[in-house]
Amino acid sequence: MKYKCLVLDHDDTVVDSSRTIHYPAFLDTLRQLRPNFDLLTFDEFNHHCFAYGFHHLCEVRYGFDKTEMMKEYEIWKQHTQSKQAPAFDGWYALLHQFKAQGGVIIVVSYSESKEILRDYQDHFGLIPDRIYGYDAGPENIKPHSKPIVDVLKDFRLKHEDICVIDDMPVGLAMAENADVDFIWAKWAHTDERLLEQIKKTSQHACSDVQDLYEYLDF
Repeated sequence: MKYKCLVLDHDDTVVDSSRTIHYPAFLDTLRQLRPNFDLLTFDEFNHHCFAYGFHHLCEVRYGFDKTEMMKEYEIWKQHTQSKQAPAFDGWYALLHQFKAQGGVIIVVSYSESKEILRDYQDHFGLIPDRIYGYDAGPENIKPHSKPIVDVLKDFRLKHEDICVIDDMPVGLAMAENADVDFIWAKWAHTDERLLEQIKKTSQHACSDVQDLYEYLDF
């Protein structure tokens, strides 16, 4: 196999969650906290998260204070607990074949571990070898490299054994900080501005999961 370990983002890489959960949750938040503001489009939401990050969207563009951020989190949790995003086509076969050949699957995501585990069990009938969700603590959140440092040690891997697959720059930053390979997951993005930014990097990019499957060549 080209890689022994895949470090996977979750949202918009494995499951189609911004479109189905996170964007609707944020619109719900705006309706409650900023009812006099115009609602941003899905492309605007994705572009701001890609270019600046979600917390920048909340705290700078909309000026949420600490109390409002707690409310935003409460609304988001209501959405994530009551809904389940569909998996992108192709992941079931890819994950099962990779595991059957001895591959290690690690998830590093801004979603929380409970929902990630639920998705893997329900969509794929398997459990990742390790999950670093948002609830794993600040040192384990992208772009910090600690999750990969841990995996290198605990699974006795080399840097060249690991590949990060993510749709956001923060995933690329984590891979670069850990000195491991990176692949862009482009399939959730339709905004040409984001696709142009991806093109400007030197990293490999895949248009769909089948493209990723063929590139990984296992």
